[in-house]
Amino acid sequence: MSRSSWHILKEGDALILARRLPVRFDLRVMTYLERGDKSRLARQIRQDVWRALRTLRGFSPVVRIEPCEGRLCVTAGGQLDAQAPRALATQWIAEVLEDPRNRARWIRWAV
Repeated sequence: MSRSSWHILKEGDALILARRLPVRFDLRVMTYLERGDKSRLARQIRQDVWRALRTLRGFSPVVRIEPCEGRLCVTAGGQLDAQAPRALATQWIAEVLEDPRNRARWIRWAV
């Protein structure tokens, strides 16, 4: 697999973007976003989560997006193959997901 290879999976109405299969969420944070293109949202969220956690050894990001009550439910996190402070890593993911500038940019890109 090349470095740019990402798996895009569909489970019903859900879209999952992952580097490794099988998909594993050792870390996960959920949020809701307004509707937009799920694939575009997943790519942007994955990039920002990766930038925030790239120094975390053994981390591989995963993003799952599915419709939920007129919005999109986003689960971001991923696989963690090394010993690491999971609570701190989860906090970093939450900060990425709740940053108003990130959210506005993601929605602009996805509409």
